[in-house]
Amino acid sequence: MAPDCAVEGGIEAPIDTDGLRGKLTPDAPLAKLVWFKSGGNADWLFEPEDLEDLTEFLRRLDGDLPVMALGLGSNMIVRDGGVPGVVVKLGKPFAQVETHDDHTVTCGGGAHGILVASNARDAGIAGLEFMRGIPGTVGGFVRMNGGAYGREVSDVLLDCDVVMPDGQLITLPAADLQYSYRHSALPEGAVVVSARFQGTPGDPEEIGAEMDRIAEARENSQPLRTKTGGSTFKNPPGKKAWELVDAAGCRGLKLGGAQVSEKHTNFLINTGDATSADIEGLGEEVKRRVYENSGVELEWEIQRVGRP
Repeated sequence: MAPDCAVEGGIEAPIDTDGLRGKLTPDAPLAKLVWFKSGGNADWLFEPEDLEDLTEFLRRLDGDLPVMALGLGSNMIVRDGGVPGVVVKLGKPFAQVETHDDHTVTCGGGAHGILVASNARDAGIAGLEFMRGIPGTVGGFVRMNGGAYGREVSDVLLDCDVVMPDGQLITLPAADLQYSYRHSALPEGAVVVSARFQGTPGDPEEIGAEMDRIAEARENSQPLRTKTGGSTFKNPPGKKAWELVDAAGCRGLKLGGAQVSEKHTNFLINTGDATSADIEGLGEEVKRRVYENSGVELEWEIQRVGRP
């Protein structure tokens, strides 16, 4: 007999957990799971054992609670009041990467971008090098049309498998996601469990050199060794967000424990004890100053979730 789903602390679960094998945790701290290292708790955190476990969990939940998938938490502010409903965290069972003879790559929703790019390189599949430059997992890339260094997911995605909030597993072709800049039409609460990307034939050495170039560019320009959250604002058409932030005099600007990075002004950092309210409030102040200075209304790229 497989072990039943473990509910820590003996608190009554929102559904019958008999036969489920994943880990269900009430009032689960999320700060340690996101790059900013700030924010409140999830009402429930579910870490499924495998795809069957996830679909059965969501089938039983049947849309009664909001569902949010969490990858690396690299482009997210979890507000201090925590996240209502269930946060689904995909672990190792969802991190596989397979390459194929037709230069396609099949990836689990929990696979890291660097793992996808590295596997493609080893198989002589070009076109996915840009994923080396995006911190995060495939599920987040698919939802947000993740991109870097001139490429984005919509350029290479064939289709994705998602589990809907009612537990139904469906395959969505890329066209159905209606991609635009850092946005998709993926339904709210849907969990991306796998995706297929189309690459092109390439030389592993040349692919590796391009990945190294991307890694070096990130290291030189971004505050990677801080508690940060990736690019804060979308680049407005024809402009670069960091230049607008810089021109508005916001480099190094602080609010509580949050600061605009002096290395790259489109990054906010937690200097040590920032609350999520500090970080989000600083972002709003930057937006205000940029609009006052240039007349451009910046849009958040970082996802802000949960209760204030």
